[in-house]
Amino acid sequence: QVQLVESGGGLVQAGGSLRLSCAASGRTFSSYTMGWFRQAPGKEREFVATIKNSGGITYYADSVKGRFTVSRDNAKNTVYLQMNSVKPEDTAVYYCAADSRPWGFVIPTSTTKYTYWGQGTQVTVSS
Repeated sequence: QVQLVESGGGLVQAGGSLRLSCAASGRTFSSYTMGWFRQAPGKEREFVATIKNSGGITYYADSVKGRFTVSRDNAKNTVYLQMNSVKPEDTAVYYCAADSRPWGFVIPTSTTKYTYWGQGTQVTVSS
C-alpha cells in the first residue's frame, strides 16, 4: 500500500512558476513508476508527465513539453513537478499517481496504468 500526498498548489499568474511535490509512504518508492495527471472542471483527467523508477527517463504530454519538468528524489520518497511559463489552460487539480509495474513497451500515460492516487492539489493560473 502506498499513500501519496501532494502539495505546492496555489494561485499563480500566467507566465509564472510553481513546483508541486508528492510525498509517498512506503519503503519501496524507488521501485515505483510515478506520474502526474490533471483534471479541469468538466473535463476528464489527463496525463501530464511520468518518470521511471530510476528517474532517468521521463515523458510529457505535448501540452506541457518544454515548460514542465518531472523529477524524483528516491531518498526523500518524493516526486516533483516543476511548472514554468504556466498558462491559464494549466488550471486544474493536479494528481500524483504511482504504480509498482515498471515501464514496459508502452509508456504509462493512461490513468489505468496507475494503482495509487493522491488527493490532488489545486493549481489556478490567472491571466
